[in-house]
Amino acid sequence: MDNKDNANPTILTASELPTRQIKKRKTPASADDAKFADAVSRRPLFLSDPFCDVSWSDGTESEDEFVEEPIDEQEIYDLISNITDPEHPISLGQLAVVNLPDVEITPPPSTPCDPNALRRVLVKVTPTITHCSLATVLGLGVRVRLEQALPPNYRVDVVIKEGSHSQDDQVNKQLADKERVAAALENDTLKGVLDKMLETCV
Repeated sequence: MDNKDNANPTILTASELPTRQIKKRKTPASADDAKFADAVSRRPLFLSDPFCDVSWSDGTESEDEFVEEPIDEQEIYDLISNITDPEHPISLGQLAVVNLPDVEITPPPSTPCDPNALRRVLVKVTPTITHCSLATVLGLGVRVRLEQALPPNYRVDVVIKEGSHSQDDQVNKQLADKERVAAALENDTLKGVLDKMLETCV
């Protein structure tokens, strides 16, 4: 692993990585509204509280705040962007090996369907150079991370982005072959590399 193919890859800063935007709460319009909002924020909301009405809302949260939202592309990206590159002590997100626009979920999270329905997650990986010798390892790292983190009804497919590697067809065949993937994960040396890559995932 000491022989670095690309000693000077392009590295993105943390501020350049895509993140989920946090919605700002509405500011109270008047002093009375501010007092009311302050009292509400200090009010204990325990289900055992006889005065607690979970259907009550102060307008700062959505009415369905207790409804579980489906996993979206940003969540998938967050799971894989902090995987460490096997050659550089930098994350795959910072190296732009994984990118938010290259994550697809089918059917889309916005499509209403049974929460246990089969969904396909496709991640297109972009190696830092076209002759990267560790392209298969990068794809395996992404695949292992997602298979460990996602519910069983999510089918994970990882491919090398078309035109980003000189042997993308061969690497994609290896990544799509379940028997080859299973055999690779039984190799102690390779498993050690993958474990090191995934150490930074929380």
